[in-house]
Amino acid sequence: MAGESGSGGITGLAVIGVLCALLVAIAPIGGALSARQHLQGAADAAALAAADTASGRVAGSPCDAASGLAGALGVSLSDCGVDPSGRATVRVSATVLGVSIDASARAGPPELR
Repeated sequence: MAGESGSGGITGLAVIGVLCALLVAIAPIGGALSARQHLQGAADAAALAAADTASGRVAGSPCDAASGLAGALGVSLSDCGVDPSGRATVRVSATVLGVSIDASARAGPPELR
């Protein structure tokens, strides 16, 4: 028994070390998920801005409005289009942890069936 004295303390330190390493490995994933939600929100807002402009509620060009709002939210407008019915489709992108991610959204009047 004398040879095992203090082994509980070493085991405890090893467990704490493993937990800390696991936390450091998982933390960036949480940041990336948060950035993805921000990006999707920016896409939604840009699509709404483009649709409002296309409908005539706001003066200007729909894609210029979407681009301005996307820039204000810290993302880049990758693609923008408005169909003849006034539905806007946008795609925004950003770089998170060195990886480019994108999100898209549509807004406008409902489709008639």
